Amino acid sequence: MTIKRMDNVGIVVDDLEAVTAFFVELGLELEGEATVEGPWVDRIVGLDGVRNDIVVLRTPDGHGRIELIKFHTPPATTAEPNAPVNTLGMGRIMFAVDDIEEVLARLQAHGAELVGEVVQYEDQYLLCYLRGPEGIIVALAEPLN
Repeated sequence: MTIKRMDNVGIVVDDLEAVTAFFVELGLELEGEATVEGPWVDRIVGLDGVRNDIVVLRTPDGHGRIELIKFHTPPATTAEPNAPVNTLGMGRIMFAVDDIEEVLARLQAHGAELVGEVVQYEDQYLLCYLRGPEGIIVALAEPLN
């Protein structure tokens, strides 16, 4: 059996509204919102008394999704805030964009900060890493051809 597709990437957040606004500004589209709770959720995630709000955002092409998850119970635990990009675990999410400088300016208005700088990779891409709300690292790639 093979994988059919990747459905989504889940990100646990504290400020669901701010993180949602950040990704909407980036260009993702709101697909849905829900509160999930009950024994079925507890059994899936291996925690008791789960109640969380989720927001699902999709890329404009409809192929990629991010699920933002705000845990009310049990409360979310924290990792090292603003961990460096070489921290073990999921490091970043990369998006292809048309105009890296324009997107970067819009996201900086939502508090995003460059991790390093915008660089050119050979004659193929402009690339940068930025840190968005709650330390989420997003990479942007602008094709040059």
